Amino acid sequence: MVNVLFVCLGNICRSPTAEGVFRALVEREGLSDQVTVDSAGVGSWHIGSPPDDRAQATAKQRGIDLSKQRGRQAKADDFERFDYVIAMDSQNHGDLARMCPKGGKARLYKFLEFAPQLGLSDVPDPYYGGDGGFDAVFDMIEAASAGLLADIRANHL
Repeated sequence: MVNVLFVCLGNICRSPTAEGVFRALVEREGLSDQVTVDSAGVGSWHIGSPPDDRAQATAKQRGIDLSKQRGRQAKADDFERFDYVIAMDSQNHGDLARMCPKGGKARLYKFLEFAPQLGLSDVPDPYYGGDGGFDAVFDMIEAASAGLLADIRANHL
């Protein structure tokens, strides 16, 4: 079993979108019995909260339901439970690196490492922007999800 955790700041926009997109991709590829997916935030503000309404609406327009997800906070033992701990941006990556136990950094990635064709390093936080930011983030997440699944297939399955 390969376990994947997506992490953003509050676990209401980017990481739940990534969880939903990647889970749908894993299901479409018939790999649900081999890959698990979760999401978390580095902050505690949204523990127990559903994803942002705009993130849910964008995902729903593309056939993905995020409504059952609830926010949780990332913790150090996630590095023991997950094979991939994937940060949405440099700040999240730094926060995760500081909480990472010794020997866990090999499991820490930035999501857009899996989509080098985009020429970007961070998935921007759409929370304070307009609705169009959620569409752009969704597109980035789809591209990186395909690259992540290719990496998992090449290295674990």
